[in-house]
Amino acid sequence: MGSVASRSACALPLLLLLLLLQAERPRGAELTFELPDNAKQCFHEDVEQGVKFSLDYQVITGGHYDVDCYVEDPLGNTIYRETKKQYDSFTHQAEVKGVYQFCFSNEFSTFSHKTVYFDFQVGDEPPILPDMGNRVTALTQMESACVTIHEALKTVIDSQTHYRLREAQDRARAEDLNSRVSYWSVGETIVLFVVSFSQVLLLKSFFTEKRPVSRMVHS
Repeated sequence: MGSVASRSACALPLLLLLLLLQAERPRGAELTFELPDNAKQCFHEDVEQGVKFSLDYQVITGGHYDVDCYVEDPLGNTIYRETKKQYDSFTHQAEVKGVYQFCFSNEFSTFSHKTVYFDFQVGDEPPILPDMGNRVTALTQMESACVTIHEALKTVIDSQTHYRLREAQDRARAEDLNSRVSYWSVGETIVLFVVSFSQVLLLKSFFTEKRPVSRMVHS
């Protein structure tokens, strides 16, 4: 009996891990990319009719942390457009089947280089357990544990992504502030040296004896 119980206890975590690994995620892309000044970057994704998709984006570094963003359907109609946004979210259900295009533009900036993060997801996440939506019986203890762990892991992933973006943004701001303080300190040092040297020359001119120049008048 003891060996059977120990085997069951060892097999339970293995079954939970297999179920979690078999869980599918919605199709999409997650990317962090560089967006130069006066530039535009577009991405494309094929979406079936009636399928819901979502776009989340955030500017991590550069300028005022803003970017222009728009989404177009396969017919060329603009279904989303925002200008100079630091971050935003957009969800839409595809009315037409085809390739949807979403673009990020930094054309309004002449010298600010941006770093942009986006997460584009297509479709809803399928249930972690097969036939979970059509079941009439209650979940077993193992299945309930799988669902709970799966939801907790999704929350952890979302939190890690959020804190990773905040950490990158705060680090970029700190480095920018540090460079500005360094340049300001160097400028103040140069100005202080120039003023001190000018004061020394000015004081020296006050104590310099001026000898009169005698003129010989020839008669």
